[in-house]
Amino acid sequence: MAVRIRMKKMGRKHRPFFRICVMDSRVQRDGKAIEEVGFYDPMVHDKAARVKMNIERVDYWLSVGAQPSEKVNALIRKVKTNSFGTAKAPPPMLAPKVREEAPAAESAEAPAAE
Repeated sequence: MAVRIRMKKMGRKHRPFFRICVMDSRVQRDGKAIEEVGFYDPMVHDKAARVKMNIERVDYWLSVGAQPSEKVNALIRKVKTNSFGTAKAPPPMLAPKVREEAPAAESAEAPAAE
């Protein structure tokens, strides 16, 4: 039995989400996993927050002979070295709106000077 660490596709149309799973290589992509060791969400703007992974369990599975897929291998290297690069700012239409408060009238708040 060949064990692989690969991604299982979740989410919906145009909104991908992947679980990083340890699976038998003969099982279909979205089939039953032996263990789920993390997730990858490519739609998150902050690159460091895209991947969450239990490194101790990944190291265990690698030590007993599990082979990671190419993409999972790249994600493991990035998580271990913490080298995600810089994230681009979100587009202006998706950025949170900042409320601007109207300036207060000075004559109403300040006492009259004599």
